Amino acid sequence: MNSFSIPVSRRDFVKMAGLAAAGALVGGGTPRVAKASEGADGDIVEYAERKVPVLYDMDVCVVGGGPAGTAAAVSAARGGALTVLVERGVALGGLAVLGCVYPFMDTLAPDSDTPYVAEVKERLRAHGVEPYDGVTGQTWHNPETLALIYDEMCEEAGVNVLYQTVLVDVLRSGAAVTACIVQTIAGLGAIRAKVFIDGTGDAFLSRAADVPYEQGYEKTGSNQPLSFRFEMGGIDVKRVYKYVAVDLKEDWCKSKPPYYEIAEAMHRKQRYKLEAFMAKGVESGELTQEEAEYMQAYTIIGKNGVMSMNCPEIPVRFRASDPLSYSKAVVFGRKMMRHIADYLIRHMPGFEHAYISREAAMLGARESWRIRGKYYLVEDDYHNQSRFPDAVCRTAWFIDAHGEKVSEKLPKGAFYEIPYRSLVNDQVSNLITAGRCISASFILQASMRIQPTCMSIGEAAGVAAAWGLENGLEPNEVRWEDIPKEKRSYVSAG
Repeated sequence: MNSFSIPVSRRDFVKMAGLAAAGALVGGGTPRVAKASEGADGDIVEYAERKVPVLYDMDVCVVGGGPAGTAAAVSAARGGALTVLVERGVALGGLAVLGCVYPFMDTLAPDSDTPYVAEVKERLRAHGVEPYDGVTGQTWHNPETLALIYDEMCEEAGVNVLYQTVLVDVLRSGAAVTACIVQTIAGLGAIRAKVFIDGTGDAFLSRAADVPYEQGYEKTGSNQPLSFRFEMGGIDVKRVYKYVAVDLKEDWCKSKPPYYEIAEAMHRKQRYKLEAFMAKGVESGELTQEEAEYMQAYTIIGKNGVMSMNCPEIPVRFRASDPLSYSKAVVFGRKMMRHIADYLIRHMPGFEHAYISREAAMLGARESWRIRGKYYLVEDDYHNQSRFPDAVCRTAWFIDAHGEKVSEKLPKGAFYEIPYRSLVNDQVSNLITAGRCISASFILQASMRIQPTCMSIGEAAGVAAAWGLENGLEPNEVRWEDIPKEKRSYVSAG
């Protein structure tokens, strides 16, 4: 294939450059806008005996526009790096936007918000969404508003976003990745870069580059269970609140509408009043035991009468790291979703006129693949509240390994840190892995996988990439503690 139709013309790129230069940036400075290759005379790479056109030749290429990848791209661009962000969907935000994973859980660690996380919350407020409920530390948002915010942040920083683009493979020369091969709406393309950041969540870029990896629980090989989240509209939230909080006297959720949550999870230490309600569905044959095991729902700020359903939890026999099993999980999970929704409509006060208003565009994978990097985080790091000189963030979210271990929380005010060395490896010099697939054991990953922590990890990846380029260092040579404090997104408490 010798030609490629670029969706953005040279004239449009000039316009974009002018607009970006005229705009006020949160991080300061003028964004650098990429110049695309065009037509048959453009640059090419050889791949699988084909000539593939080069779409971008960049400083930094980030693959995956979820919480970690978007943060990495924005931070790298603000650091002066010419950056492209590759996203397989049509919205940034990953599970928070496309997967209906809402709200952001609380890290439970004091002062854990890195600058990027704090900025996202302020931007939510600027868009009329107050993320703080006054009681919990959860970040309530609105999926569509969040997608808009991420677009704004990328545009202001000068990030070039490629939507509907999927990573296919990588090209390596020695210890460095030289290019990503991607599938776009027009066919195969290539992206050259000096630094690559893996924000795929499944460590796909890292695995394609031959970074050592593992998957599942070391003892059983099973992944954490998948979820297939959805939204239900037409709900009378006040009636739901009266039934659960007043009639059943369930005080588990401390906040009140419009910030409200209902939940139950059988066979855990925490006992929920709604367990009996769901168990009746099993007795009547309206629900299976698997469907009744886990049910959770949150109101969505800005969507009156709508709740985000954090269920069903798909049985652990379906694997997040097996494409055949994953696909079967979609079909199985959709049936579970319908059964749960129908049961709530028939029996839950306030759900009488409810309906499924939205299905997630992707399954919720709590864990799939994880790299083996320079430092391997383990459960002892959680319990010992480990500190590291190259720490990029802190968290105290409990060990939340569905189906295996859901442990006690750390003492109030306690936390552990995540080192930069868990984001890089010895095999590929110019690659940083960010998000839930960093170097950690299955049990430790169950604690660090929540979205604010992944955002902070991604932010650090972008900072390190830009600083390394500026100082002639490969990412796996960068010592986070050597970056000037005023440029770091987090400074170790150790």
